[in-house]
Amino acid sequence: MSLLAIVGRPNVGKSTLFNRLVGMRQAIVDETAGVTRDRHYGRCEWCGSEFSVVDTGGYTSNSDDIFEEEIRKQVVLAIEEAHVVLFMVEASIGITDYDEEIADILRRSGKPVILAVNKIDSGEKMYDAFQFYSLGLGEVYSISAANGGGTGDLLDAIVKALPEEDPDKDERPDLPHFTIVGKPNVGKSSLTNALLGKERNIVTPIAGTTRDSIATLYNKFGHEFMLVDTAGMRKKAKVHEDLEFYSVMRSIRAIEHSDVCILMIDAQSGIESQDMAIFNLIQRNKKGCVVVVNKWDTVEKDSNTMKEYTAAIKERLAPFNDLPIIFTSVINKQRIMDVLNAAAHVYENYSRRISTSQLNEEMLPEIENYPPPAWKGKYIKIKYVTQLPTKAPSFAFFCNLPQYIREPYRRFLENKLRSKFDFIGCPVNVFLRQK
Repeated sequence: MSLLAIVGRPNVGKSTLFNRLVGMRQAIVDETAGVTRDRHYGRCEWCGSEFSVVDTGGYTSNSDDIFEEEIRKQVVLAIEEAHVVLFMVEASIGITDYDEEIADILRRSGKPVILAVNKIDSGEKMYDAFQFYSLGLGEVYSISAANGGGTGDLLDAIVKALPEEDPDKDERPDLPHFTIVGKPNVGKSSLTNALLGKERNIVTPIAGTTRDSIATLYNKFGHEFMLVDTAGMRKKAKVHEDLEFYSVMRSIRAIEHSDVCILMIDAQSGIESQDMAIFNLIQRNKKGCVVVVNKWDTVEKDSNTMKEYTAAIKERLAPFNDLPIIFTSVINKQRIMDVLNAAAHVYENYSRRISTSQLNEEMLPEIENYPPPAWKGKYIKIKYVTQLPTKAPSFAFFCNLPQYIREPYRRFLENKLRSKFDFIGCPVNVFLRQK
C-alpha cells in the first residue's frame, strides 16, 4: 500500500489533518507544540483509492532538546519511507527558517511533494497562501485541517501523485497484533527498536517519551504480525498532564485491539501494583499474555535467582499463571527473539480450534473419573463439550443442572483443558449450559 508522510515544523496542524484523513481521533492533538513525537500510522480512503498516512513530529534543527533531535531523525526516516510527502505550513506565520530547511530536504529527496497551507478558514486569508510559491515546490493547496476546508482538492492531488498499486500484491489486514505494554521506562520502545533492527521509536531516559500507540509491520525470521508500542501506564493519581491521560487511553485501546500483550516489568522493582493493574486489564479483555522481565543484566544473580523470580511472579499472578515468562536485557539484545517466539506460540494457542469429537474424547473420561460433586442429593451429569466460535478459547459444557456446579469444579475443567491442549499464555473461558 502506498504511503503518504505529513511533515512540517511544530504546531502547524499535522495531527489534526492526520485525524481528518484517517477518519478518527487517532493522533493526540493539543495546543502544546511538539506533542507528536513518534511517527504515527493510519489508513485513508478517497474515491476508491486507499493509502497509508504517517503523521510525524514537528521538524526543528540546532536544538538542545533531547526530543527535538530524535524527532528530526524520525521525520527524515518518514520522508525516506514515503511515496508522497505532504508538506504543511501555516498561513498566518508565513515562511520560517524551518520551512525553508524542510523545503530544501524535500527538494533533495526527489519524492513527489504536495504543499498544503493550513489554517485558512476565511476568504481574506487566501492571499496569505501565495507567498509559499517562493519555496519552489509547485502548486499550493489552501486548507483548514480543523474544519475540513479544501481537503477534497488536496486529497484529489494526493491520489493523483500516488504510484500505481500492484494488483497482484497481497494485502494482509488479518495479521495478529502483538502489543507491548507496561509502566513508563521499562524498555517498551527499546524492545520494539531491537526487534525491528532500526530506531523506529524514540527512546530517551525520560519516563513518558512515547505518547501514542505506534503500530509497525514486522516481517522477519518467519514471523509476520503488527507490533504495537504503547505509552507507559502510570497510576491515575500520578497522571497530571492532559496529554498523558490521552496517552494512557490510547494504550488501553491498543490492549483492546490486540491478540497478544507483551507485559514488560522492571527486573529491579519486580511486579508492583501498577503491573498487576495492567495485567488485570489484559485479563479482563481476554487477551493472550507474555511476561517479559527486562533489565535482567542489572540484577545480582546466583544459580537459583531466575527460578525463584519466576515462582514469585506466578504467585502474584495466580490463579492465571500458566503463561511464558522471559528474562531479557534489551540493551544487550539478550533473549529478545525468545519474546517473539513466545508471543507467536501464545497467538497459535489463542487462535486454536479443537473439534467437538476430539474435545469429548479427551474430556468426558476425565469428567467420568472425577464428576461434579452432588448438590442436595442431586447428581450432575455433563453430557458433552464443544468450543464456542469466540476469539479467545471458550468452551461450553452441557449438563442437566449447570446452576449447581461451583467455582472449584469450573477451575478443574479449565486445568484439564490446559493440560490436554496447549493453552499457555491464553485465557480459557468455561461456560456451563443447560442440556
